[in-house]
Amino acid sequence: MARLKIGVMFGGCSEEHPVSVKSAREVARSLDPERYEPVWIGITRDGAWRLCAGPDADWENSRPAVLSPDGAHGLLVLEQGRYETIGLDLVLPVLHGRHGEDGATQGLLELSGIPYVGCDVQSSALCMDKSLAYLVARSAGIATPDFRTVTADETPDPGGFTYPVFVKPARSGSSFGVSKVARGDELLRAVQDARRYDPKVLIEEAIGGSELGCAILGDGPDLITGEVDRIALSHGFFRIHQERAPETGSENSTPIVPADIPAAARALVQETAKAVYRALGCRGLARVDMFLKEDGTVVLNEVNTLPGLTSYSRYPRMMAAAGLPLADVIDRVVALAMTGKLR
Repeated sequence: MARLKIGVMFGGCSEEHPVSVKSAREVARSLDPERYEPVWIGITRDGAWRLCAGPDADWENSRPAVLSPDGAHGLLVLEQGRYETIGLDLVLPVLHGRHGEDGATQGLLELSGIPYVGCDVQSSALCMDKSLAYLVARSAGIATPDFRTVTADETPDPGGFTYPVFVKPARSGSSFGVSKVARGDELLRAVQDARRYDPKVLIEEAIGGSELGCAILGDGPDLITGEVDRIALSHGFFRIHQERAPETGSENSTPIVPADIPAAARALVQETAKAVYRALGCRGLARVDMFLKEDGTVVLNEVNTLPGLTSYSRYPRMMAAAGLPLADVIDRVVALAMTGKLR
Protein backbone atom coordinates (compact mmCIF):
# COMPACT_ATOMS: atom_id res chain seq x y z
CA MET A 1 0.00 0.00 0.00
CA ALA A 2 1.33 3.44 -0.94
CA ARG A 3 2.22 5.69 1.94
CA LEU A 4 0.23 8.88 2.51
CA LYS A 5 2.31 11.95 1.78
CA ILE A 6 1.61 14.22 4.75
CA GLY A 7 2.76 17.81 4.98
CA VAL A 8 3.60 18.55 8.62
CA MET A 9 3.54 22.30 9.26
CA PHE A 10 5.29 23.72 12.34
CA GLY A 11 6.87 26.87 13.71
CA GLY A 12 4.85 29.93 12.79
CA CYS A 13 4.75 33.64 13.61
CA SER A 14 3.04 33.51 16.99
CA GLU A 15 4.53 33.66 20.46
CA GLU A 16 4.00 29.89 20.59
CA HIS A 17 6.61 29.24 17.86
CA PRO A 18 8.99 27.30 20.20
CA VAL A 19 6.14 25.13 21.49
CA SER A 20 5.12 24.28 17.93
CA VAL A 21 8.66 23.15 17.08
CA LYS A 22 8.68 20.89 20.15
CA SER A 23 5.25 19.51 19.22
CA ALA A 24 6.56 18.72 15.74
CA ARG A 25 9.52 16.83 17.20
CA GLU A 26 7.14 14.65 19.19
CA VAL A 27 5.02 14.07 16.08
CA ALA A 28 8.18 13.03 14.22
CA ARG A 29 8.81 10.36 16.85
CA SER A 30 5.21 9.12 16.57
CA LEU A 31 4.62 8.95 12.80
CA ASP A 32 4.50 5.42 11.42
CA PRO A 33 7.13 5.33 8.61
CA GLU A 34 5.37 2.42 6.92
CA ARG A 35 2.12 4.36 6.68
CA TYR A 36 3.22 7.97 6.16
CA GLU A 37 5.78 9.88 4.11
CA PRO A 38 6.21 13.17 5.98
CA VAL A 39 6.99 16.39 4.11
CA TRP A 40 8.23 18.87 6.70
CA ILE A 41 7.15 22.50 6.25
CA GLY A 42 8.72 24.88 8.75
CA ILE A 43 7.52 28.46 9.11
CA THR A 44 9.98 30.97 10.56
CA ARG A 45 9.04 33.65 13.07
CA ASP A 46 9.07 36.11 10.15
CA GLY A 47 6.60 34.00 8.18
CA ALA A 48 8.98 32.44 5.66
CA TRP A 49 8.10 28.88 4.61
CA ARG A 50 10.84 26.27 4.37
CA LEU A 51 10.84 22.71 3.00
CA CYS A 52 13.15 20.90 5.41
CA ALA A 53 14.21 17.48 6.62
CA GLY A 54 12.42 17.89 9.94
CA PRO A 55 12.10 20.13 13.01
CA ASP A 56 15.79 20.03 13.86
CA ALA A 57 18.20 22.86 14.65
CA ASP A 58 19.03 23.98 11.08
CA TRP A 59 15.61 23.76 9.44
CA GLU A 60 15.29 27.53 8.93
CA ASN A 61 18.13 27.45 6.38
CA SER A 62 16.30 25.02 4.08
CA ARG A 63 14.69 25.67 0.66
CA PRO A 64 11.87 28.23 0.31
CA ALA A 65 8.42 26.75 -0.34
CA VAL A 66 4.84 28.00 -0.73
CA LEU A 67 1.43 26.37 -1.12
CA SER A 68 0.43 25.99 -4.75
CA PRO A 69 -2.75 28.00 -5.49
CA ASP A 70 -3.45 26.46 -8.90
CA GLY A 71 -4.96 23.09 -8.05
CA ALA A 72 -1.68 21.18 -7.80
CA HIS A 73 -2.66 20.23 -4.22
CA GLY A 74 0.79 20.65 -2.79
CA LEU A 75 3.90 22.80 -2.53
CA LEU A 76 5.91 24.90 -4.92
CA VAL A 77 9.59 24.63 -3.92
CA LEU A 78 12.23 27.00 -5.28
CA GLU A 79 15.20 25.11 -6.67
CA GLN A 80 17.95 26.88 -8.67
CA GLY A 81 15.63 29.56 -9.97
CA ARG A 82 12.85 27.12 -10.90
CA TYR A 83 9.86 25.78 -9.00
CA GLU A 84 9.38 22.11 -8.30
CA THR A 85 5.90 20.84 -7.41
CA ILE A 86 5.46 18.44 -4.51
CA GLY A 87 1.99 16.94 -4.17
CA LEU A 88 0.46 16.34 -0.74
CA ASP A 89 -2.33 13.97 0.26
CA LEU A 90 -2.96 15.75 3.54
CA VAL A 91 -1.60 18.44 5.85
CA LEU A 92 -1.15 18.05 9.59
CA PRO A 93 -0.80 21.61 10.93
CA VAL A 94 1.20 21.40 14.14
CA LEU A 95 0.81 25.12 14.69
CA HIS A 96 -0.35 26.96 17.79
CA GLY A 97 -1.74 30.44 18.33
CA ARG A 98 -2.03 33.33 15.89
CA HIS A 99 -1.96 32.37 12.19
CA GLY A 100 -1.85 28.70 13.20
CA GLU A 101 -5.12 27.86 14.91
CA ASP A 102 -7.16 30.99 14.17
CA GLY A 103 -8.38 29.90 10.72
CA ALA A 104 -5.68 31.63 8.65
CA THR A 105 -3.70 28.48 7.82
CA GLN A 106 -6.91 26.51 7.40
CA GLY A 107 -8.14 29.05 4.84
CA LEU A 108 -4.91 28.74 2.85
CA LEU A 109 -5.25 24.97 2.79
CA GLU A 110 -8.86 25.13 1.64
CA LEU A 111 -7.93 27.56 -1.15
CA SER A 112 -5.23 25.11 -2.20
CA GLY A 113 -7.62 22.16 -2.13
CA ILE A 114 -5.58 20.12 0.36
CA PRO A 115 -7.35 18.12 3.11
CA TYR A 116 -6.09 18.90 6.60
CA VAL A 117 -6.34 17.63 10.14
CA GLY A 118 -8.34 19.58 12.69
CA CYS A 119 -10.98 22.27 12.93
CA ASP A 120 -12.13 24.18 9.85
CA VAL A 121 -11.84 27.93 9.21
CA GLN A 122 -15.01 28.89 11.04
CA SER A 123 -14.53 26.85 14.21
CA SER A 124 -10.82 27.70 14.39
CA ALA A 125 -11.55 31.43 14.27
CA LEU A 126 -14.44 31.11 16.71
CA CYS A 127 -12.51 29.15 19.32
CA MET A 128 -9.51 31.46 19.03
CA ASP A 129 -11.61 34.47 20.02
CA LYS A 130 -12.55 33.77 23.64
CA SER A 131 -15.32 36.38 23.69
CA LEU A 132 -17.05 34.87 20.65
CA ALA A 133 -16.57 31.33 21.99
CA TYR A 134 -18.23 32.38 25.26
CA LEU A 135 -21.20 33.89 23.43
CA VAL A 136 -21.80 30.77 21.34
CA ALA A 137 -21.31 28.47 24.34
CA ARG A 138 -23.81 30.50 26.36
CA SER A 139 -26.37 30.23 23.58
CA ALA A 140 -26.00 26.44 23.87
CA GLY A 141 -26.69 26.54 27.60
CA ILE A 142 -23.08 26.15 28.74
CA ALA A 143 -21.87 28.23 31.68
CA THR A 144 -19.07 30.74 31.05
CA PRO A 145 -17.41 33.42 33.18
CA ASP A 146 -18.98 36.87 33.21
CA PHE A 147 -16.75 39.03 31.04
CA ARG A 148 -16.32 42.35 29.31
CA THR A 149 -14.55 42.97 26.02
CA VAL A 150 -12.23 45.99 25.82
CA THR A 151 -11.45 47.29 22.33
CA ALA A 152 -8.15 48.80 21.20
CA ASP A 153 -9.28 52.43 21.64
CA GLU A 154 -11.06 51.91 24.97
CA THR A 155 -9.82 52.60 28.50
CA PRO A 156 -11.80 50.60 31.05
CA ASP A 157 -12.90 52.15 34.33
CA PRO A 158 -11.19 50.19 37.13
CA GLY A 159 -14.11 51.01 39.42
CA GLY A 160 -16.52 49.04 37.25
CA PHE A 161 -15.35 45.57 38.26
CA THR A 162 -15.53 43.24 41.24
CA TYR A 163 -12.06 41.90 42.01
CA PRO A 164 -10.23 39.64 41.49
CA VAL A 165 -10.51 39.47 37.70
CA PHE A 166 -8.45 37.91 34.93
CA VAL A 167 -7.23 40.09 32.09
CA LYS A 168 -6.27 38.26 28.92
CA PRO A 169 -5.80 38.77 25.18
CA ALA A 170 -8.99 37.76 23.40
CA ARG A 171 -7.09 35.95 20.64
CA SER A 172 -3.85 34.45 21.89
CA GLY A 173 -2.62 31.05 22.96
CA SER A 174 -1.26 29.47 26.13
CA SER A 175 -1.06 32.02 28.96
CA PHE A 176 0.78 34.80 27.14
CA GLY A 177 -0.42 38.22 28.29
CA VAL A 178 -2.69 36.84 31.04
CA SER A 179 -2.77 38.57 34.44
CA LYS A 180 -4.75 38.04 37.61
CA VAL A 181 -5.72 41.44 38.97
CA ALA A 182 -6.55 41.80 42.64
CA ARG A 183 -7.08 45.58 42.83
CA GLY A 184 -8.33 48.35 40.60
CA ASP A 185 -4.98 50.14 40.49
CA GLU A 186 -3.48 47.07 38.74
CA LEU A 187 -6.06 46.86 35.97
CA LEU A 188 -4.79 49.28 33.34
CA ARG A 189 -1.26 47.88 33.42
CA ALA A 190 -2.67 44.38 32.97
CA VAL A 191 -4.70 45.59 29.97
CA GLN A 192 -1.54 47.07 28.47
CA ASP A 193 0.29 43.77 28.97
CA ALA A 194 -2.52 41.86 27.25
CA ARG A 195 -2.48 44.29 24.30
CA ARG A 196 1.09 43.23 23.53
CA TYR A 197 -0.53 40.09 22.08
CA ASP A 198 -3.93 41.32 20.89
CA PRO A 199 -5.60 44.77 20.76
CA LYS A 200 -8.86 43.10 21.83
CA VAL A 201 -8.79 42.27 25.55
CA LEU A 202 -11.07 40.32 27.89
CA ILE A 203 -11.68 41.20 31.51
CA GLU A 204 -13.46 38.30 33.16
CA GLU A 205 -14.47 37.17 36.61
CA ALA A 206 -12.17 34.81 38.47
CA ILE A 207 -13.92 31.45 38.82
CA GLY A 208 -13.26 29.55 42.03
CA GLY A 209 -12.84 25.79 41.90
CA SER A 210 -10.71 23.16 40.19
CA GLU A 211 -9.13 23.79 36.79
CA LEU A 212 -9.75 20.78 34.54
CA GLY A 213 -9.12 19.76 30.95
CA CYS A 214 -10.64 17.23 28.58
CA ALA A 215 -9.03 15.97 25.38
CA ILE A 216 -11.47 15.21 22.55
CA LEU A 217 -10.98 13.43 19.24
CA GLY A 218 -13.54 12.98 16.47
CA ASP A 219 -16.38 14.68 14.66
CA GLY A 220 -20.13 15.06 15.13
CA PRO A 221 -21.70 12.27 17.22
CA ASP A 222 -18.57 10.10 17.02
CA LEU A 223 -16.34 11.51 19.77
CA ILE A 224 -13.60 9.98 21.92
CA THR A 225 -12.60 11.64 25.18
CA GLY A 226 -9.34 11.26 27.01
CA GLU A 227 -9.05 11.05 30.77
CA VAL A 228 -9.88 14.34 32.50
CA ASP A 229 -6.91 16.09 34.09
CA ARG A 230 -6.76 18.49 37.01
CA ILE A 231 -4.18 21.24 37.46
CA ALA A 232 -2.97 21.20 41.05
CA LEU A 233 -1.60 24.63 41.99
CA SER A 234 0.80 25.39 44.82
CA HIS A 235 0.39 29.16 44.37
CA GLY A 236 -0.55 31.77 41.78
CA PHE A 237 -2.43 30.73 38.65
CA PHE A 238 -1.76 28.27 35.85
CA ARG A 239 0.61 29.73 33.24
CA ILE A 240 1.14 27.06 30.62
CA HIS A 241 4.28 27.29 28.43
CA GLN A 242 5.66 30.21 30.45
CA GLU A 243 8.43 28.23 32.12
CA ARG A 244 12.03 28.44 30.96
CA ALA A 245 12.33 24.64 30.89
CA PRO A 246 8.78 23.22 30.82
CA GLU A 247 10.08 19.71 30.15
CA THR A 248 11.32 19.61 33.76
CA GLY A 249 7.97 20.71 35.21
CA SER A 250 6.24 23.87 36.35
CA GLU A 251 7.19 25.91 39.39
CA ASN A 252 3.60 26.12 40.65
CA SER A 253 1.46 23.46 38.94
CA THR A 254 1.20 19.70 38.54
CA PRO A 255 -1.23 18.00 36.13
CA ILE A 256 -3.03 15.06 37.75
CA VAL A 257 -4.21 12.47 35.20
CA PRO A 258 -6.77 11.00 35.75
CA ALA A 259 -8.19 13.90 37.73
CA ASP A 260 -8.81 13.13 41.40
CA ILE A 261 -12.50 14.02 41.28
CA PRO A 262 -15.62 11.88 41.83
CA ALA A 263 -16.79 9.69 38.95
CA ALA A 264 -20.02 11.68 38.54
CA ALA A 265 -18.08 14.94 38.25
CA ARG A 266 -15.70 13.36 35.75
CA ALA A 267 -18.61 12.24 33.58
CA LEU A 268 -20.20 15.71 33.75
CA VAL A 269 -16.92 17.35 32.72
CA GLN A 270 -16.58 15.00 29.73
CA GLU A 271 -20.18 15.56 28.61
CA THR A 272 -19.78 19.33 28.98
CA ALA A 273 -16.58 19.22 26.94
CA LYS A 274 -18.39 17.33 24.19
CA ALA A 275 -21.22 19.87 24.25
CA VAL A 276 -18.73 22.74 23.93
CA TYR A 277 -16.89 20.94 21.11
CA ARG A 278 -20.10 20.42 19.14
CA ALA A 279 -21.52 23.90 19.82
CA LEU A 280 -18.36 25.53 18.46
CA GLY A 281 -18.25 23.27 15.40
CA CYS A 282 -14.98 21.55 16.24
CA ARG A 283 -13.70 18.52 14.35
CA GLY A 284 -10.59 16.37 14.45
CA LEU A 285 -9.22 17.23 17.86
CA ALA A 286 -9.31 19.87 20.58
CA ARG A 287 -8.70 20.34 24.26
CA VAL A 288 -11.52 21.91 26.26
CA ASP A 289 -10.45 23.62 29.49
CA MET A 290 -13.05 24.12 32.23
CA PHE A 291 -13.56 24.97 35.88
CA LEU A 292 -15.40 22.69 38.31
CA LYS A 293 -16.95 24.82 41.04
CA GLU A 294 -17.60 23.58 44.57
CA ASP A 295 -21.34 23.42 43.85
CA GLY A 296 -20.68 21.01 40.96
CA THR A 297 -21.17 23.54 38.17
CA VAL A 298 -18.86 23.18 35.15
CA VAL A 299 -17.78 26.49 33.57
CA LEU A 300 -15.98 26.86 30.24
CA ASN A 301 -12.51 28.39 30.32
CA GLU A 302 -11.25 28.04 26.73
CA VAL A 303 -10.88 25.70 23.76
CA ASN A 304 -7.56 24.88 22.09
CA THR A 305 -8.17 23.61 18.56
CA LEU A 306 -4.52 22.62 17.98
CA PRO A 307 -3.37 21.69 21.47
CA GLY A 308 0.27 21.17 22.31
CA LEU A 309 1.65 17.74 21.41
CA THR A 310 4.97 17.98 23.22
CA SER A 311 6.22 15.32 25.63
CA TYR A 312 4.88 17.40 28.53
CA SER A 313 1.63 18.64 26.94
CA ARG A 314 -1.77 17.93 28.46
CA TYR A 315 -3.61 16.58 25.39
CA PRO A 316 -1.35 13.59 24.65
CA ARG A 317 -1.13 12.79 28.37
CA MET A 318 -4.92 12.67 28.69
CA MET A 319 -5.28 10.51 25.58
CA ALA A 320 -2.48 8.17 26.65
CA ALA A 321 -4.18 7.73 30.04
CA ALA A 322 -7.30 6.62 28.12
CA GLY A 323 -5.26 4.06 26.16
CA LEU A 324 -4.47 6.10 23.03
CA PRO A 325 -0.78 6.97 22.59
CA LEU A 326 0.08 9.85 20.25
CA ALA A 327 0.79 7.49 17.33
CA ASP A 328 -2.79 6.17 17.54
CA VAL A 329 -4.20 9.70 17.88
CA ILE A 330 -2.37 10.70 14.68
CA ASP A 331 -3.68 7.64 12.83
CA ARG A 332 -7.24 8.45 13.84
CA VAL A 333 -7.24 12.16 13.04
CA VAL A 334 -5.59 11.46 9.68
CA ALA A 335 -8.24 8.85 8.86
CA LEU A 336 -10.95 11.31 9.89
CA ALA A 337 -9.52 14.06 7.69
CA MET A 338 -9.19 11.71 4.69
CA THR A 339 -12.45 9.78 4.95
CA GLY A 340 -14.65 11.56 7.45
CA LYS A 341 -14.64 8.47 9.69
CA LEU A 342 -12.68 7.51 12.79
CA ARG A 343 -10.60 4.35 12.63
